[in-house]
Amino acid sequence: MKRFPLHLALGFWAMVTAFPLLWAVTSSFKSDTEILTSPWTVPEKPRWDNFGRAWNEASIGQYFLNSVIVVGGALFLTMLVGGIAAYTLARYRFPGNRFIYYLFVTSQFFPTFLALVPLFFTVEQMGLLGTKLGLILVYATFATPFTIFFLHAFFRTLPSAIAEAAFIDGCTHWGVFFRVMLPMARPGLVSVAIFNFLGLWNQYLLPLVLNPDPENYVLAQGLAALSTSQGYQSDWSGLFAGLTIAMLPVLLAYVCFQRYIQAGATAGAVK
Repeated sequence: MKRFPLHLALGFWAMVTAFPLLWAVTSSFKSDTEILTSPWTVPEKPRWDNFGRAWNEASIGQYFLNSVIVVGGALFLTMLVGGIAAYTLARYRFPGNRFIYYLFVTSQFFPTFLALVPLFFTVEQMGLLGTKLGLILVYATFATPFTIFFLHAFFRTLPSAIAEAAFIDGCTHWGVFFRVMLPMARPGLVSVAIFNFLGLWNQYLLPLVLNPDPENYVLAQGLAALSTSQGYQSDWSGLFAGLTIAMLPVLLAYVCFQRYIQAGATAGAVK
């Protein structure tokens, strides 16, 4: 009984959080008329053609592919660079180690919108404005500090005896990192990869400024363009179908890797 108020509050919060998602999914199966006249009811007849129309006619399929390429490339680059940097800062002592680490940590407190103007001109001068490569590099740059911060504490908790045994057996520093430390740090790696994926997949401000080419629009840009392109004549059923398609990768990622998220969120907390 003592925890009943807490459970009640958590249940209420879960309902508040889940309701917009359920409403968007339900609306994706309705016609435009049903969405406008009966927004809170279930569809009389599921309209699966909304998804086909959104995927093809509204170019959601192209935006989805662009997002997969950009987020996948940025995530690979972030995990590679961030993992190596976090491991080096956590396991090796050298002059400037703490300064570099705290430099990455404090960079997370820098608001993104303050860097948009210099970032725009930098990307433009590099000839990467409106390109997927430009977005990949910028995404990775903004996600790397959090990755280093998260994995640094995780790598410090790993036992040194196994690494020392690998060195004695003739393993190189790169071999110890890729063959020993990375497998041991799998829960933390998966956890931070999921967190980065969620943030990068839902990114809107950076592509809005750095990606003016409609052919390279990511999902957030494409959905925003779809909602405003035709004014009051917008394809609302197609828009909600596109929103549902955009939500699916996030939901699937959480369902598939839920146990890694839970394990990684606490494994680096205690030694």
